[in-house]
Amino acid sequence: MRIAVVQTNPVFGAVRENTDRALALLSQNPADLYVLPELFNTGYNFLDAREVAQYAETSGGPTYRAIAEFSARNGRYVAYGFAERGDRFYNSSLLAGPSGVIGHYRKVHLFHRENILFSPGDLGFPVCDLPFGRVGMMICFDWFYPEAARSLALQGAEVILHPSNLVLPHCPDAMVTRCLENRVFAATANRVGTEERGGTTLAYIGSSEIVSPGGEIVCRMDGRSEGVAWADIDPEAGRNKRLNEFNDLLAGRRPDQYVF
Repeated sequence: MRIAVVQTNPVFGAVRENTDRALALLSQNPADLYVLPELFNTGYNFLDAREVAQYAETSGGPTYRAIAEFSARNGRYVAYGFAERGDRFYNSSLLAGPSGVIGHYRKVHLFHRENILFSPGDLGFPVCDLPFGRVGMMICFDWFYPEAARSLALQGAEVILHPSNLVLPHCPDAMVTRCLENRVFAATANRVGTEERGGTTLAYIGSSEIVSPGGEIVCRMDGRSEGVAWADIDPEAGRNKRLNEFNDLLAGRRPDQYVF
């Protein structure tokens, strides 16, 4: 299968334009499965909760309809991040396919001011079956918690879809460790550019990447440019957890010795 990470530079609040620009990048770069950044349609640097309420959508809102139409027309799968309006407001992601919604995730580990803008996720870490393999979902700062990727691996995820808006420099290299310690692929789609709003300036590091179960950086983008990077992968490589004749990564766990 061909998986692609899509690196964008959204303009805050320009939802339709940001969505159209992302879909144009998808249309120009054929793949089986795309990963778009966190909050790709709105931008990230919300001033306050009222602004979140202004731009949040339901899981079936206009952004979903645009993505779903692309998926149905082209037979592709797309994971993307958005501000979700539900019983509360969530930093969420959806996985859309030709037949509609495949997966739905709400960010569990909120970063910095997200804690006053969004509610923590309440759907756990979902794993979805696609025609070419099993994929798991997490968002951005979830990378900081090893339990997130491990939860997905324990459920049989072979590929982790990781929409992000990274400002810290550590994640691209840390995802190498997450892949090694779980023997999975990971596709981290980050944004670029700078947002200066309400006295807060955020600079995004780009570096969208795809990492293999062996910790190989299959591709990594720069920190400045919009675009798409892709790789042809075999998700079956994410099923084999055996390190050698004596060590199986997951079977060798000792939960009775761990502190929770």
